[in-house]
Amino acid sequence: MFGDPDQIAAAMRQFADMLSAPRSSGPVNWDTATNIARHAVVAEGDPSVMEGERRQIVDALRLADLWLNEVTTLPSGITTPEAWSRSEWIEKTIPVWKQLCEPIAARMVDTMSGSLGSAGLPSEAQSMAGPLLGMLKQMGGMMVGSQIGQALGSLAREVVGSADIGLPLSGTAALLPGGVAAFSSGLEIPADEIRLYLALREAAHHRLFQHVPWLRSHLLGAVEEYAKGITVDMSGLEEQLRGLDLNNPQKIQEALSGGPLLKPEETERQKAALARLETMLALVEGWVGTIVDAAAAGKLPSSAALAETVRRRRATGGPAERTFATLVGLELRPRRLREAAALWEALAAERGVEGRDAVWSHPDLMPTASDLDDPGAFVRGGVEFDLSMLDDIPPVERGSKDEPGKPGDSGDSGGSGRSGDSGDDTT
Repeated sequence: MFGDPDQIAAAMRQFADMLSAPRSSGPVNWDTATNIARHAVVAEGDPSVMEGERRQIVDALRLADLWLNEVTTLPSGITTPEAWSRSEWIEKTIPVWKQLCEPIAARMVDTMSGSLGSAGLPSEAQSMAGPLLGMLKQMGGMMVGSQIGQALGSLAREVVGSADIGLPLSGTAALLPGGVAAFSSGLEIPADEIRLYLALREAAHHRLFQHVPWLRSHLLGAVEEYAKGITVDMSGLEEQLRGLDLNNPQKIQEALSGGPLLKPEETERQKAALARLETMLALVEGWVGTIVDAAAAGKLPSSAALAETVRRRRATGGPAERTFATLVGLELRPRRLREAAALWEALAAERGVEGRDAVWSHPDLMPTASDLDDPGAFVRGGVEFDLSMLDDIPPVERGSKDEPGKPGDSGDSGGSGRSGDSGDDTT
């Protein structure tokens, strides 16, 4: 008569979690999200990291960091390398997921609570239903938290480290032994080589995120800016919520599957945010790939094959990108990865490693989307980078198209507008 007792018990626990959530906890019940994500990975098997696995990961990250010293001027970004289980990955990255997911989650919760609250109530009664609507808003937060938890649980079964999606999800460099093993499946390459190659990528990402002070806020800010332009298809959501059985978790999961309900507004601001984000992701991934290839050359026989595997995985999109699209309505993909890598290689050939890495000194010095079309022009036209120049230029003039070059510079027209072009793309 009452169905499966285990399902009833689980539903009651979730209902209790919803009621006990603090009202100031934001639009999403993150306790629910975290619990569901952890249950999802435990159900598939998530053993604790063994001491031997931990030593292998830590040693690989430390060795990779030493190799990177030979190919970049950016200092080490690793202080305490770690090996994580999938559950630990969830716990360590939840703070950043909150920042990334809450803009669009707030829209979904408001839409859901409004739809549920108005269903079946006459207009004069809706104004008197304040407490009920407050509870419905909490219920909406729990339902969206359930969706986010399912998505993060799925993502945790795929990632190999803390920087897989190109964003700084944690300040700690770490690899997941379970993720490394899953990545290695089907590759006829020694496990030690694969582990070390992935450690090189993890360590390279952390050099950027730790020692380019503006990069973290720039990337996360671009995601937030894009998410602000996402709208929820209210008619579609109301249609899915109509007649929804709140005791059926499967139906709730289907109703909140995201995807077609999340629609970006085709505004100029939205397009600019997306272009800026895709360009920066490509530049990050291109730089990481370039220095990892240089560090692995002559040391890892299978580095070329591994580089192509990773490049294909990042460029074509996989479960990680689809999961992120479900969470914030955005496919997180460096679409111009090869062009970005070619630009960094050309910079190193022309200016050396120090000149290449100096580009990261300030966002106004970064290549733009148009520079990826013609990396040779960027390399030939750039002035010698000296941050002291920026101190002598009033802030309102730093984005000017006719910014003067460095004193004593030849005045090449390709370099005179460098800071202005990049300033337009990074505003």
